[in-house]
Amino acid sequence: MNETIKKIAVLGSTGSIGTQALEVIKANPQHFAAEVLVANSNADLLIQQAIAFEPNVVVIADENKYKYVKDALASYDIKVYAGSASIEQVVEMESIDLVLAAIVGYAGLASIINAIKHKKPIALANKETLVVAGELVTRLAAENGVNIYPVDSEHSAIFQCLAGEFHNKIEKIYLTASGGPFRGKDKSFLQHIKKEQALKHPNWTMGAKITIDSASLMNKGLEVIEAKWLFGLKNQQIDVIVHPQSIVHSIVQFEDGSMKAQMGLPDMKLPIQYAFSYPQRLRSDFPRFDFMQYPQLSFEKPDTETFSNLALAFKALETGGNMPCVLNAANEIAVEAFLQDKVGFLEMSDVVANCLSKVPFIQQPNYQQYIDCDKETRNIALTMI
Repeated sequence: MNETIKKIAVLGSTGSIGTQALEVIKANPQHFAAEVLVANSNADLLIQQAIAFEPNVVVIADENKYKYVKDALASYDIKVYAGSASIEQVVEMESIDLVLAAIVGYAGLASIINAIKHKKPIALANKETLVVAGELVTRLAAENGVNIYPVDSEHSAIFQCLAGEFHNKIEKIYLTASGGPFRGKDKSFLQHIKKEQALKHPNWTMGAKITIDSASLMNKGLEVIEAKWLFGLKNQQIDVIVHPQSIVHSIVQFEDGSMKAQMGLPDMKLPIQYAFSYPQRLRSDFPRFDFMQYPQLSFEKPDTETFSNLALAFKALETGGNMPCVLNAANEIAVEAFLQDKVGFLEMSDVVANCLSKVPFIQQPNYQQYIDCDKETRNIALTMI
């Protein structure tokens, strides 16, 4: 096999990012190979992926599905493991060149920390990792000389704008938000929103959790916290602007006043491919942007009065310590409850606000305290639902 082929562990291979990452790998067989595939419980899709990509190892988190997956792949030279401990351990494999962290939510944290400890570069699609434990994760990455390549479209945009500028001081960054399906709506309208409406994002095709987060602007709040740690910024250096067309993916302003924006059609495969191939840019057949189809690009202030999640995220960032961890855990429970029709759209913010006021503050949590804090927050959130 060609030595230059980068072997990638795809954590979360059956999700929205994982499936698109495999499309990128498939389109570039001379550059990338899927070495490890990890899925939560979608056994059928994992089996299909394993047969198509012939990885060295597959892991299914749901241990009840282990036998099913193992039997289906019995005639292939593919090792099959199950359970969360296996996900944590699999990233230690010698043969892995890059770990794509695309497991949704807090569940992705342990495997990423272990991958960093084993000096594996990370392509990070799991923003919750840096939201929950940004200080811990970035410190570990620095200690182990590990690069974290952002996959989120906004953070990839900032990263691309900084190429060749790493020695120049950032004055400010602007993360753009589409505003989601309810941009411009008031609270009385949002009171009666059903999940079917919230799951219809105007520009992006994403998994259910991130789509609801985009509709409530929590996604942008999580991205603000992620950006602080990824790019070593002060809180006041991060701003959010609503840009309904989702063409300008984010902007960096330097201390001379000059601004750089990264633009393109909304397509997650581009930031995924850039994270895989950095510092090279590989040819792609992704659709091209045409200015004549977008003669006007517009920008506006986010409405944090109506969409209070963004304000709550800034508040958690300002307080620091374990508060972003609380924000994330409470939100994960609230979104899950909304998807099950147990709370209303606006009530999700109430759950988060309540948890932020009830969980005791810890200034500099260690890893165990993050685990405890996450658990305690979830318990408190569940009592409100």
